[in-house]
Amino acid sequence: MTTQAIEASASRTGGRMVLSTRQFYWLLIAPALLLMLGFYFYPLAKVLWISVTEPKPGLANYALLGTSESVQRTLMTTARICLITSAITLFLGYVVAYAMIHAGERQLRWLTFFVLLPLWISVLVRAFAWVTLLRSNGLINQGLQAAGIIAEPLALVRNEFGVMVGMIHYMIPFAVLPLYSNMRTIDLRLVAAARGLGASPWGAFSRVYLPLSLPGIVGAGILVFIFSLGFYVTPAILGGGRVLMVAEYIGVQILSVLRWGTGAMLATTLLVSVLLLMATLARVVNLRRMFGAG
Repeated sequence: MTTQAIEASASRTGGRMVLSTRQFYWLLIAPALLLMLGFYFYPLAKVLWISVTEPKPGLANYALLGTSESVQRTLMTTARICLITSAITLFLGYVVAYAMIHAGERQLRWLTFFVLLPLWISVLVRAFAWVTLLRSNGLINQGLQAAGIIAEPLALVRNEFGVMVGMIHYMIPFAVLPLYSNMRTIDLRLVAAARGLGASPWGAFSRVYLPLSLPGIVGAGILVFIFSLGFYVTPAILGGGRVLMVAEYIGVQILSVLRWGTGAMLATTLLVSVLLLMATLARVVNLRRMFGAG
């Protein structure tokens, strides 16, 4: 029954059907809203409350953002790793998405399969797999030594390099899919027209195709950066305790040293940063289309 039919039926009953269409829809989503309020928004409000009340009421915890060397070092490490990871992931994702756009039907199926394959494997399994590959006696170092390229094993794990390798591997699909969605809307005949007017292959790409794909680049970049901010398992395993990012630092503050106020402050700061980035992303790209709802 359509909404018009429901409203007409309500008017014919002489007021016996008191629920309007809008009220009916609100009743349908009320259970989900109650669950969100109880299990999502209430804990977030609790975290915000703890950040301004522990160990005493005030903004002393937020003052640590400008006074605590450990907090600043953690935030700088997180920002540096996330920026480098996002840049490399965006470059690799652009190459893969560009190849998918120009691939045949069979090649496209295989490329899509390999892009989605990492999402089917646990992040914990992937992290330990990279430890096995990158450690001193791992497959990569053994192969390089056997080929005579290096004499001593390289330090590929328990440092920022190992963390970034694991994060890039995890984030590739989140860069490829938005970029591919954006590139599908680009008319390739525009590039052909530019070539016909005398532009070189690089000129046609840089002056026509690249600007048209810019919304996808910005959207994928912000999306990858947002996901990178909250990484916990990968830095904890591949960093080996030597690379401390903000998510792991929050865990240390709450579970180890019991500084709930500091941990809640950092969690709130991280949440606000993500919300600001999401607001920026929403102004650049169509989020409904990016996530398959448009």
